Formats: sequence, structure tokens, C-alpha cells
Amino acid sequence: MYRFLFSRQWVILTLLVLLLVPAMIELGFWQLHRHEHRVAQNKLISDNLKAEPLAIGEITSPGHSVPRADYWRRVSATGTYDTAHEVVVRRRTSADDQVGYHVLTPLVLKDGDAVLVNRGWVPFGADQKTYPKVPAAPKGEVTVTGRLKADETEAGSGIKDLGGLPPRHIMLVNSAQQAKALGRPVLGGYIEQTEPAPGPKPELVPAPDADSIGPHMAYAVQWWLFTAAVPVGWVILVRRELRDRAQAARTGDGDRAEPATASA
Repeated sequence: MYRFLFSRQWVILTLLVLLLVPAMIELGFWQLHRHEHRVAQNKLISDNLKAEPLAIGEITSPGHSVPRADYWRRVSATGTYDTAHEVVVRRRTSADDQVGYHVLTPLVLKDGDAVLVNRGWVPFGADQKTYPKVPAAPKGEVTVTGRLKADETEAGSGIKDLGGLPPRHIMLVNSAQQAKALGRPVLGGYIEQTEPAPGPKPELVPAPDADSIGPHMAYAVQWWLFTAAVPVGWVILVRRELRDRAQAARTGDGDRAEPATASA
């Protein structure tokens, strides 16, 4: 009665089912892991944004690579802006997705080291080859509070730094690169300024989203529902084939019966 399962058509269909089921189970777990990663990251962001600011020297130093556990950690730094070495970071978006620049200004600390401060976003100027109009940084000693960010790299950011940029334009925020330009030690990572507010421009970089968990859990459930549906569908097709063959046998037309999978 089930000899038809050994036909070429049914062997291929059964093998396809056997391949789809574990693949969809794995895809479901992949989405689950992405959900768990997003939840853990949201907790890290929330905890670090709520923490009391640490003095920048307590959490980083020249050559230091900021670990993930310290991303977005609130820090403060006191020093004097070195506006002569201020640069703009190209292809950065504002809160409303307008493309422009981030303004990166070194802050020289009392011990002579510097820390890079992202003072915020400004729009393009007349063209992308000239230095844009940037509101001047405060003069004299200032205290800046913000979120600690890790140095950007091509591998981590996906941004290619091909060189050949106009003067004082950069693609990546990297403390080691800027240390060469400044001729002084620069603390690893950089500060994304939150206080004091600089006025209408530069526009402060928005805080990262610590609430949205994305659709990954829904996708995981969806894949697992598909996993259950595939073998159920296979059983339905087998039963339909058996029914059609039985009906064909009763009418004496068994040799000419079309398999159910052909019409399905």
C-alpha cells in the first residue's frame, strides 16, 4: 500500500522534508539567540546610561581598547579644547536621518593627555570638499559629560577609509589615528557628548535605543511553526495519495491514477 513512497517523486519530497525540518529548527534558534543578544545589550545600555559618571581617567587610558561592558558608560572629563586639531567625521546622520558630519574635538586634560569628544552633528556645507561651518567649542577649562564609545575600525563599522579626503575630514573615529595627528597621547575610545548642551548646533547625538527588542522572537516562533507544518503537510499528502489510489482501484483505473503530489 505504501510502495509509492519509494517512487522517485516521493523519495525527493521526503528528503526535502527531512532537510527542511532541521534547517528551520536551526533558523528558529538563530533568531532566538539574536533576541537574547538584543535583550542583554538593552540591559547593558540601560545600566550604563543610568550609572553615575566616572572620571575618564578611571576607565580608559592611551592605547586602551574599550570592552563591550563599558560601551555607553557615562564618563566626565575636564580640560581645554584643542580646536586647531578639530576634525569632522563624514557620512554621519542626524536624529531625523539627514546626512552630515560629526564634529570631533580633542579635549586636552590636565596631565597633557587628550580625549576625543564628539560634540554632535552638523549639516553639509556648500559642498563636501570644504570644511563646514562648525560652532566654536567653548574656550577655557570645561567639563564634558557623555557616553564612552569604542574606537571605530573598518572591520567593526563596515566603513571603508580609502584616504584622499579633504583636510580635517575623516571617516572613522579612532584614538590611535588622531594621536599621530595631535602628537600627544590620546585616551582609547572617545566621548559622545551629552552635557553641557551646545545649543542648537552641533546637534547632540541621540542616546541609543534601550527599549526596542526587535522582531527576532516573533521570527523564531514563526520558523518553529513552519517546522511543525512541514511534516504535517507531508502526512496530509500521503493520506491524499492513499485515498486517490484506493478510489482509482475501486473504479478499475488504478494504473492511470495521478499521484496527489502532482496536483498539489
